[in-house]
Amino acid sequence: MASKKGILLTIGILVAITIASFVFWFLPQNSNVTFVVSDFESHLDGVNNIHGAISETVDENFQNLLNEKISTQEYIEQAERSSVQVKSQIIQLVESQATNEWHASYSHYVEALKQYNTYLRETIVAATMIEDGVDPFEIDKFIIEINQFQENAKYHILESNSARP
Repeated sequence: MASKKGILLTIGILVAITIASFVFWFLPQNSNVTFVVSDFESHLDGVNNIHGAISETVDENFQNLLNEKISTQEYIEQAERSSVQVKSQIIQLVESQATNEWHASYSHYVEALKQYNTYLRETIVAATMIEDGVDPFEIDKFIIEINQFQENAKYHILESNSARP
């Protein structure tokens, strides 16, 4: 014969499964998350601050990679996390539905983030080149080329600031 503990445990599990089934049944299947922004200036300032922090960290980590203070794998993992954060900022700006007066400023900042994200991806390529033992002269040449993406990002940030109402 079954013990009381066994019966109570079985009943508890069945109740939990039933409740979970109803919760999943009643939850909406397509929940679109939207960002509602009412203070576009503060929102853009916040994105700028986050981007600045990401940029500072990436610059430091990339320099540590070049000085062999961190491994290529460490750098790649950190750069990939930073890329995800930058993509998140892009999504927030795009989905904020900026008013006409803020549209140009937001568009330039989105472009700045895209350029910066390209720079991040290219630094990952540079890290892979280092890992593969590519000639240091070729790596230096490549780094000079990819720095243009970072300069483009800075240019678009200036344009974004100039376009603010």
